[in-house]
Amino acid sequence: MSIMKLTATTAAIALTATTALARDNVQVAGSSTVLPYASIVAEAFGENFDFPAPVVESGGSSAGLKRFCEGVGENTIDIANASRAIREREIAECAENGVTDIIEVRIGYDGIVFASQTGGPAFTAFEPSDIFNALAPQVMVDGELVDNPHTSWSDFNPDLPDAEILAFIPGTKHGTREVFEEKVIAAGCEATGAFDAMMAAGMSEDDAEDACLAVRTDGKSVDIDGDYTETLARIDANTNGIGVFGLAFYENNTDKLKVATMSGVEPTTETIAEGVYPVSRPLFFYIKAAHLGVIPGLQEYADFFVSDEVAGPSGPLAAYGLVSDPELAGTQEAVASNVTMN
Repeated sequence: MSIMKLTATTAAIALTATTALARDNVQVAGSSTVLPYASIVAEAFGENFDFPAPVVESGGSSAGLKRFCEGVGENTIDIANASRAIREREIAECAENGVTDIIEVRIGYDGIVFASQTGGPAFTAFEPSDIFNALAPQVMVDGELVDNPHTSWSDFNPDLPDAEILAFIPGTKHGTREVFEEKVIAAGCEATGAFDAMMAAGMSEDDAEDACLAVRTDGKSVDIDGDYTETLARIDANTNGIGVFGLAFYENNTDKLKVATMSGVEPTTETIAEGVYPVSRPLFFYIKAAHLGVIPGLQEYADFFVSDEVAGPSGPLAAYGLVSDPELAGTQEAVASNVTMN
């Protein structure tokens, strides 16, 4: 979907002695999930405004926020994209390095899906307990918590294919991993009784929660540190492989991938918008407020990103798969007013 040609007056840049040679483009890094949305916006921004297109890099939510928190100045990035909310320890790290004013921008919602080769085994329906039973280092067998003996999906659920367990999951630096852990692995741990068994064995609640999030290290679960294209390549090369993707990426690769339901719900923009699909999450970007008025186009880019024409339900981001935020008007006001986090 094309974006109507827009015009903008270049804002006056408040230059100081330390920013007299400020670079002329916005620099962004972070989440691979947010990357395609930010890239669409950056390209359209360059076409419609009298500013260079922002430079958008990936690397994962944690890596992007780490770069964001390195300090203030033209040698640091202006925006961090994230598929999870910034953590308290990251806010503290930012503050230690002089990044004290941060603007949080929620751009919409996305779902995490489980997809496999279109011609592969019939992976069409999962429960969180299935993913936990496949990937956890310890699982419940005959009422006992034991080292995971499962090698095939049908070992613990006869409704699943008799196919080798092989899952490609987001690495720990990705925001997607946190949502995957909390809404799938942890939910499966509790549903199977493993969490209660850990507590009954004498673990503290915190230790049991941590243990629930562990994944096996025998090759059945493979961390992917790159973006979704790397996961797709692994799926292409492994008939039995299951991959974790963002909904938008899957929807743009339906010729190669088929998706499974989770808890009986098909992942679609409608089921995510309605809050029915259980594995969904908000997407964000974070603005370094100290760079506003210094880096040309930063305010304009942020305003443009959350505008109705771009992030609304009829905009190009929705066409790509983003679920528009029903509270988008509030976000627009907060961005325009530079409302920072408390």
